[in-house]
Amino acid sequence: MEMSGATAKGVTLRPTIVAHDGIAIVVNANNPIAKLSKREVERIFAGEVTDWSGVGGKVGKISVYTRNTSSGTYKDFKELAMNKRDYVSSSQKMAGNEQIVAEVAKNPNGIGYVGMAYMHTEGIKVVAIDGLLPTKDTVQSHKYAYARPTFYYTNGEPTGEAAKFLEFTLSDAGQKIAEDVGFVSIR
Repeated sequence: MEMSGATAKGVTLRPTIVAHDGIAIVVNANNPIAKLSKREVERIFAGEVTDWSGVGGKVGKISVYTRNTSSGTYKDFKELAMNKRDYVSSSQKMAGNEQIVAEVAKNPNGIGYVGMAYMHTEGIKVVAIDGLLPTKDTVQSHKYAYARPTFYYTNGEPTGEAAKFLEFTLSDAGQKIAEDVGFVSIR
């Protein structure tokens, strides 16, 4: 959508992959569920499965937390995990990862998704998807189901300060910063 909008305005967006991220599925730390299949995740977030007992858990109505509709992660997850289906109408849309982990940590029946930088928040746990957790190796290799690249966009070939910034981001020092804040290096 942004690409076509830019093109219409005479801007040629040039994407450069600067890091990788994994969208982690998180549940309350006390939820006995430790793994789900991609199909189960899709069915939960689309509203076909509404009780944890439907995926091998204890009886309890599932509370779905998503990002808000303007979030890139909202759109990426819809594509990666839901075959572009709509989210269940009862899903609670949060402004950011911080709000999702806070709500899931408070709600024994909560489930949500967050970037890898938020996986170690107290009160939540990450669920394996088809047997894999989002790790540096599974995300970098794109073996993890919800791995995705992250981009910087420039108007055509970067020049001047934009080129210097991109060069720094792709350097060892820049990639270390990306990893320090929870992303996976492109190296």
